[in-house]
Amino acid sequence: MTAADTATPPTLSAARRITGVALASASGVAVAVQSRINGELGVRLADGFAAAVVSFGIGLLVLLVLVPATPGGRRALAATRRALRTGALRPWQCLGGVCGAFLVATQGLTIGTLGVAVFTVAVVAGQTGSSLAVDRAGIGPTGRQSVTRQRLAGAVLTVLAVGLAVGDRFGDPGALVLALLPLLAGVGIAWQQAVNGRVRAAADSALTATLVNFTVGTVTLLVAFAIDTAVRGWPAGQLPTEPWLYLGGPIGIVFIAIAAAIVRFTGVLLLGLATIAGQIVGAVLLDLILPTAASHPGVNTLLGAALTMVAVLIAALAPPARRIR
Repeated sequence: MTAADTATPPTLSAARRITGVALASASGVAVAVQSRINGELGVRLADGFAAAVVSFGIGLLVLLVLVPATPGGRRALAATRRALRTGALRPWQCLGGVCGAFLVATQGLTIGTLGVAVFTVAVVAGQTGSSLAVDRAGIGPTGRQSVTRQRLAGAVLTVLAVGLAVGDRFGDPGALVLALLPLLAGVGIAWQQAVNGRVRAAADSALTATLVNFTVGTVTLLVAFAIDTAVRGWPAGQLPTEPWLYLGGPIGIVFIAIAAAIVRFTGVLLLGLATIAGQIVGAVLLDLILPTAASHPGVNTLLGAALTMVAVLIAALAPPARRIR
């Protein structure tokens, strides 16, 4: 057993939990924007894997400049290497980027057909249940946490709320099949947030944890893109000229860094629920302000978004979950 496993997790005070909820909700809005950007990039390139490589690759280049450029970043990289060498951080705990890569790939592969809202509900369905399991298993830096009634109620209400928000979009069986990809991506998000929190604890740097995430994710996507190109040929699309279509990677940096920094205060479930609230609100706003052929939010969508926020508040204001020894 390592020091990381035996160390006492930080106290989850109400103030820290609420601050974490606010930050996670804001990052969730950013994820909705990222989803729209990467989805459009996938349409322009006519290849979701190519769009994901561009998005993750740009994020990795930014981090490769930022992290080693500061003394704190260099110390954090050295601390990460030491933690891996001593066993305080295990190699599998550095693989969160695989799940991030899969999420970004599904954005490029499915959003052009599903729209941001349907994509979001599929991610939510996977993420919520997975967050409960990850917290219960103690994979994150907060250790093993019991599944309390209030936390379970918040998770169930979140799924119901998001289902209400986009329920009118599920009349198309083809959309249901395609939605399996973001559903699986949602399952991976909870595990990604948990292990990235472990890397952050070892490095004492959220930005360094994000660099590890982007490095692993970019390598994963390059392998997937190479296989896809060998099977289907080079993408038929062209690189777009609009600068905003290349902001998916930098937005991902903000999301991953915030999640890695605050998961030790919120736990994986609450972090996931707050992020979901931001995602659904952001998805609704995007579909209202910048509608596409795949998006047409109505009254149910708006009611579902409001109910999602209520669900997150229920979980956020609950007493801290009991840690299981």
